[in-house]
Amino acid sequence: MHINGLKFTFFGLAALFCATGCSGAFSQPSQTPVPQGYSLVWSDEFDGTGLPDPKKWAHDTRGNKELWWHNERQYYSKRRVENTRLENGKLIIEARKEALSSQSDWAGQEYSSARLVTHGNAAWKYGFFDIRAKLPCGRGVWPAFWLLSDWGNWPTSGEIDIMEHVGHEPNRVHSTLHNYATENGGPAMSASAYVNDACGTFHNYQMNWRAGSMTFYVDGKTIYTAMKPSGASYTQWPFDHPFHLILNVAVGGAWGNAQGIDPSAFPTQMEVEYVRVYQAK
Repeated sequence: MHINGLKFTFFGLAALFCATGCSGAFSQPSQTPVPQGYSLVWSDEFDGTGLPDPKKWAHDTRGNKELWWHNERQYYSKRRVENTRLENGKLIIEARKEALSSQSDWAGQEYSSARLVTHGNAAWKYGFFDIRAKLPCGRGVWPAFWLLSDWGNWPTSGEIDIMEHVGHEPNRVHSTLHNYATENGGPAMSASAYVNDACGTFHNYQMNWRAGSMTFYVDGKTIYTAMKPSGASYTQWPFDHPFHLILNVAVGGAWGNAQGIDPSAFPTQMEVEYVRVYQAK
């Protein structure tokens, strides 16, 4: 399928791209498809206790006063164990119903959470990304694993969403590419898959990013592949320079709040067992 000059190839639609929900899809993890000839270049196994490793992760709070430009209802805290911590070999990002009104950049948010970024510590141009996690659920909850460019302005510089999940569509995960074209009249470049126990079981959310294509997976099963056509402009394919990784749990916002926020869903946790990045040797 061609969208704004970008060619998409969908694999196994009956089992993988379940528009109305497919019972059993992605119910059992399969072998992680690390490409041959790739080696591990960066990882966090989240061993230990306390806050995440500051040599790997920073807490991004810069958009709190602007409600993160989507009228999001979470306040992202900085190095606060109530919202982000290592526990039993996992990273916990916890969204809580509380107003941190004593903070100087608080803008009336009714919830707290955390947004971890590798910006300033690590960025990559191409690679295989593997994140094993159990997602939080609840109406209004919006967890994501994604990447932004280390330079340039959004959307021209691009955005890569490995996984997004909104609580009003439980167990449906989305993988999306954003660029100037998609944000200025072109249709979204996105696919989704039904993961029938995403909220209660660990799954692997993965991407193989190459010079001319990107493939997104859940548990080694392809969601979709995007191919860069010959002669693509930067506005169509801004994905040939370094990007940094983001892990966060948002609350509300333009998409997460589509059916309102359920206060009884909080506190809720996203658990991440590991993050691994591989590149060609």
